[in-house]
Amino acid sequence: MPIPICSPKNIFVSPSPSGLNSRFHLPLSYRYPTVAVTQSPFRFRASDSSRSSSSSLKFAAMENGGSPCLFPFHRCKTIHLVRHAQGTHNVEGDKNYKAYMSPEYFDANLTQLGWQQVDNLRRHVLESGLLKKVELVVTSPLLRTMQTAVGVFGGGDYTDRMDILPLMVANAGNSERAAISSLNCPPILAVELCREHLGIHPCDKRRSVSEYQCLFPAVDFSLIESDEDALWKVDVRETKEELAARGMNFLIWLLSRKEKEIAVVTHSGFLYHTLAAFGNDCHPLVKREISKHFANCELRSLIIVDRR
Repeated sequence: MPIPICSPKNIFVSPSPSGLNSRFHLPLSYRYPTVAVTQSPFRFRASDSSRSSSSSLKFAAMENGGSPCLFPFHRCKTIHLVRHAQGTHNVEGDKNYKAYMSPEYFDANLTQLGWQQVDNLRRHVLESGLLKKVELVVTSPLLRTMQTAVGVFGGGDYTDRMDILPLMVANAGNSERAAISSLNCPPILAVELCREHLGIHPCDKRRSVSEYQCLFPAVDFSLIESDEDALWKVDVRETKEELAARGMNFLIWLLSRKEKEIAVVTHSGFLYHTLAAFGNDCHPLVKREISKHFANCELRSLIIVDRR
């Protein structure tokens, strides 16, 4: 049954109080007040250890015309959004957009730099304790996103066992990487709703599910209805409006899940057009935190609230 499209007015997205924002392995740029359910219209830099006096904060809030937001906890989820690490298509595509049209980049895999970015982000989620908090990892079913998902949130090196499947087999997608274990990590679920802009670009066309199952045996593909890619069209590009509507349906689906803390590994275009619908009633700095473009393998933590 298709999920009805919901207006952004019924869903609230805010930077997460946990402050778990990471671009590769860099230290946290900002830390948010932990006493509020959602981000207030002003923010603190990590270097402001002394912080302003309470009177200064009151004036800042008044000046920005903002006030704190409160929501029932059971209506809130923490989502950790991750753009995939650098893919082979990004190397030339970042220089010349027309390169994305090349059949050479069909279902692009990660570059060696991309795998270094994955290693850096994995260290961050381990050291921050985030890996232990995440209950579910949702990934777009393309090679580069699944490589990123299992590399960042997977169980580490795989020891061959008859009773345990690996998340990723050795050298999957020409990765030159050892197999990755499915032990001691959250389940990873492939979902078509969070795919990149559909159509025309070969890098955004997926392989068959049966082929992916051989490469990623412990990834759950049960929600994908067709073995072959029935969504990607060679001559029709999904519009920005259609992509944004799909992104809204994806957020509604996330809200329907029982898990309270979910990581999502997806794509730049999907993230940008989905998040652009939010933050219009916030201070411009908060709006920018929510909707600015993601770098490769950047993680951004947000609170999503069901206001229906």
